[in-house]
Amino acid sequence: MVVKNLISATVAGLFLSTLVGLTPAAAQQAKSLASDSAFTAQAGSAGLLQVKLAKLVDKKGTSTSVMEFGKRMVTDYSKTNEELKAGAKEAGFPGPVLLRQDQQTFDRFNSMGRSSFDKNYMAEMVKQHNDEVRLFQQESEGGRVQSLKQLASRMLPVMEQRLSLATETAGSVGVNVTASNAAASEGSASY
Repeated sequence: MVVKNLISATVAGLFLSTLVGLTPAAAQQAKSLASDSAFTAQAGSAGLLQVKLAKLVDKKGTSTSVMEFGKRMVTDYSKTNEELKAGAKEAGFPGPVLLRQDQQTFDRFNSMGRSSFDKNYMAEMVKQHNDEVRLFQQESEGGRVQSLKQLASRMLPVMEQRLSLATETAGSVGVNVTASNAAASEGSASY
């Protein structure tokens, strides 16, 4: 979570460093745009991670419900990633790339054995989807770029459905969903 905060702060800091000499109103608008830029970066990276992790399920998953969940995530997030890419482009922001912390998450799962994969993957999915719901909610409520705000508002119910599915699937393979939700709530409020 520290890395995510640092990335957001770095993006905002780089953006704000160009504000010297701007009027207070222009500086505030630029600061707001930095938060929209951080949304596109975080949401885009999370979507790319979802696809990569879901593809690992074919190789490492053992539970039918986890394998079905993974297939659905590949399909769903491929579409979501296209929408996020188009939204970022329309707003004048770069397209999605996998951020370092998300690559590290992927690397951890890629090196994981099959015996522990399903439970760890589903616990991560509950956490990731909690983070995404929070991220999309923040953008839909406080975004400054209207097109991104609308995109986040439109996609929020989909993210909430994915969280419900992740929670249900995690419970089916024995993940203590209550503990996963509590840990996600405490550790990732700033995602």
